[in-house]
Amino acid sequence: MKPKPLEATVMGSWPIPGWYEFFAGAVRKDSSQFGPVDREEAVSDAVGAVVADQIHAGLERITDGEVQRVDFNLGFYDYLHGLQRLAIPRLWGAPGHDQRGKYTAIAPLTAPAGLGCVEEFKRFRQICPNMATKMPVPGPFTLAGCIGGGDVYRSREEVTEALLPIVRKELLDLVAAGVDFIQLDEPSFACHPQEAEYFLDVVRRTVVGIPVYTSMHMCFGNYRARAVGWRSYAPLFPSVGHVAVNQLAMEFASREMTDIGLLKQLPESMDVAVGLVDVKNTWVEPVELIVQRIEQVLAILPPERVSITPDCGFSQTPRHVAVGKSINMAKAVRLVRAARGLAE
Repeated sequence: MKPKPLEATVMGSWPIPGWYEFFAGAVRKDSSQFGPVDREEAVSDAVGAVVADQIHAGLERITDGEVQRVDFNLGFYDYLHGLQRLAIPRLWGAPGHDQRGKYTAIAPLTAPAGLGCVEEFKRFRQICPNMATKMPVPGPFTLAGCIGGGDVYRSREEVTEALLPIVRKELLDLVAAGVDFIQLDEPSFACHPQEAEYFLDVVRRTVVGIPVYTSMHMCFGNYRARAVGWRSYAPLFPSVGHVAVNQLAMEFASREMTDIGLLKQLPESMDVAVGLVDVKNTWVEPVELIVQRIEQVLAILPPERVSITPDCGFSQTPRHVAVGKSINMAKAVRLVRAARGLAE
């Protein structure tokens, strides 16, 4: 399902409601105090809350906010067999990516029950059956970044190759479940541009034959609202224009629209989701500024190739700030559409 011109959407994640974060912590501390019905009620209510936030903001393509991925089921690595979790080497001091969970392979990687995305989608559709949506799924190259090969795999590339069929099966299962828009989350490419040809081949083999609209999200990291790499897309061009997806999702607001001119190098068949509000700050951009940024994009690309998003997911942004930013982003889209005579 190709997005409508200037579609206002999210990148994927949404702030976790405070009560749900408290609940998830209580489950991790002592799961015996909650039964399966209690857990299902909580996660469903959390999805309902973030869906209501997004609809209230006026967004046109929404998600479950990825809140189903941060509760007691915690992350995709819990679905992978053959991993051993490593101790976090630094617990104190300034927050950073070295405080994220790391794993090592102790056996060939498998995911007998999949990665959990189909269950997420089905729950979302029970709560929100009619809104346009997309399904974010981590790509194999990015997933491999937290896994050391141990005695099983000799390199990150070998780990990626082991994960590729697992991710691809998840995509096919999502299509079978009714998903018509898949977003492959591959921020690692922006941080490892020197491996462009290999990366493009990995993406091609991951999505080939997937019969739905596909987007690829490339950011510079947002753990604890911090980037992890040099924040420039320049090293990716012109190679990234040949990636086998329908849309690139990229961040621009946090860098004051730096690199926006690179979009001229993309083929006419490539759509772009442009990040025009900054998820790393707590300032709600005024509507007028977002309008100005949209017009800056439209000086390069026609509206039918453009979607409007935040730079990245909102998971590291205070909830009230994310709502405010999204409201203004959606208002800016409507103003630009009206000024250009585009249908709502």
